[in-house]
Amino acid sequence: MAHSQDKALAQWMIGALLFAMLAGSLAVQICNIDPNDLKQSCSKFVTGRNPPRADETCCGVLRRANLPCLCGYKSALTYYGINAKKALALPGQCGLQTPSNC
Repeated sequence: MAHSQDKALAQWMIGALLFAMLAGSLAVQICNIDPNDLKQSCSKFVTGRNPPRADETCCGVLRRANLPCLCGYKSALTYYGINAKKALALPGQCGLQTPSNC
């Protein structure tokens, strides 16, 4: 069950990353974070064949985020070609618990 929750959490994170790409340079806050910060800090950990583990910069952004809110963006991940499995691993790498609504 925890694996599916982690997977869902990563999906919403990717959705927020995608929103950041669409928002461009606008300073928009989504779920208590700037999506551009999430994109810049975490994208390298969810792309490629063997991405590295999340670093403290990425985890710091995730810790500031309203994770239950971000879960609302999880359905957008596959649409943008995001590897949901990799994205969903990030919260666990940061010592965060996946919200129950994911």
